[in-house]
Amino acid sequence: MTNFDAAARAVDAAIAAGARYADARVMFRRYEALDARDGDVEQAAQHEDHGVGVRALVGSSWGFFAAPDLDEGATESAGRRAAEIAAASAAVPGPAVDLLELEVVTGSWSSAAEIDPFSVSLSTKADLLVAATDALREHGADIAEANYQGWDTRKWFVSSQGHRVDQHIRECGAGMSATVIGDGETQIRSYPSRRGDFGTWGWERIVDLDLVGNAARIATEARQLLAAPACPAGETDLILGGEQLALQIHESVGHAIELDRILGWEAAFAGTSWLDLSQLGSLRYGSELMNITIDPTIPGALGSFGYDDEGTPAAPRDAVRNGTWVGVLAGRDSAAVAGLDYGGSVRSDGWARLPMVRMTNVGLEPGPHTLDEIIASTSDGIFMETNRSWSIDDRRLNFQFGCEIAYEVKDGVLGRMLKNPTYTGIGPQFWQSMDMLSSEIRPWGTPNCGKGQPGQVGHTGHPAAPARFRNVRVGVRA
Repeated sequence: MTNFDAAARAVDAAIAAGARYADARVMFRRYEALDARDGDVEQAAQHEDHGVGVRALVGSSWGFFAAPDLDEGATESAGRRAAEIAAASAAVPGPAVDLLELEVVTGSWSSAAEIDPFSVSLSTKADLLVAATDALREHGADIAEANYQGWDTRKWFVSSQGHRVDQHIRECGAGMSATVIGDGETQIRSYPSRRGDFGTWGWERIVDLDLVGNAARIATEARQLLAAPACPAGETDLILGGEQLALQIHESVGHAIELDRILGWEAAFAGTSWLDLSQLGSLRYGSELMNITIDPTIPGALGSFGYDDEGTPAAPRDAVRNGTWVGVLAGRDSAAVAGLDYGGSVRSDGWARLPMVRMTNVGLEPGPHTLDEIIASTSDGIFMETNRSWSIDDRRLNFQFGCEIAYEVKDGVLGRMLKNPTYTGIGPQFWQSMDMLSSEIRPWGTPNCGKGQPGQVGHTGHPAAPARFRNVRVGVRA
């Protein structure tokens, strides 16, 4: 029996048990992780699992059931149980739920990888992380850490409408950090970001990061932060590095445009949304420079795929165009309820979890400037980079972020280093103040986006580049 056969058997059982629609995903996933600290490997993990997850729609209610076995009895039972759960839920009347019409597709997709990360030995990976921590310690870090994670996921999707799609997605990433200890304080510098950078690429990308080659700069900057003055409080022009702006997009745009939150279907972990669907197409979200796309087709980005977990082919679309809110992240059911003609943003973090609306690659299109031009055009401001902390309210509106490092900008020149920089704002006001944006876009990967109950961890990508925002409140201490 093939994996397609196992998925089809589950779907057929759900339809026979009374579902008006059903789909099933058979998944195999491998995961590995390594953590090194101060010259030693502290943790190594390898894990693999497989199973089938079945959705069934009865009336206006979904049912979901998952099983770790793929034999005939287990898959048929999973389909029946999903339909039974949906029928039990349908006993309590709710709003009508239809599914957006979707062309029936059959297809196959695989992410590119020049070097399969799982073909590289654990000892090679461990040697790289240990060498990175040794180099950090050599250049002044009191605590040196480095990490690597990799995922290899295969999916086979079948629906009662005739979809048959298989995918092979390989993801990996790495990073490091230097912590220094001073008189009553600690400072940290990370590379290439706080948790590392991740994407749908191969081991070649880990090599390109050149952890060891960047260790001296990172450790030196961490130690310099101990003697640096604190970021002053007040309002000023703020320049954000690309990695920090990627998180800003994630928190104040990506979560806010998830349609299930806008509709009030989802409020766990990240809350609801301040957006009102009646304003789609007219709301001023940001300045004319703000062009945000939802694009799961970007090669190498962490939120890329060929088909979402409803069988919708990956396709780019606008979320914000010239500052106006024009699009959302949606699934077939939420799109139908909202009267939209697209879905394509439904995923789960494994075979045992119900698919839900998730971010794909949500990020900025390139601007007309360079970072050098942005700095040269700033007479009085602060440049911040590399996230250290984040906080945002449950409507994704009011936020406060802390960064690892900052620099004064005076008369178009980077000046003295500043420590403990923070900034705060309100989403649309902040984005409307963006008046310069770099063309140097990079798709940063976030492998730890939480959503749902039971909780799921999503992998998302955020194309971003340095940008300037006018009259932002900085140096907030509480």
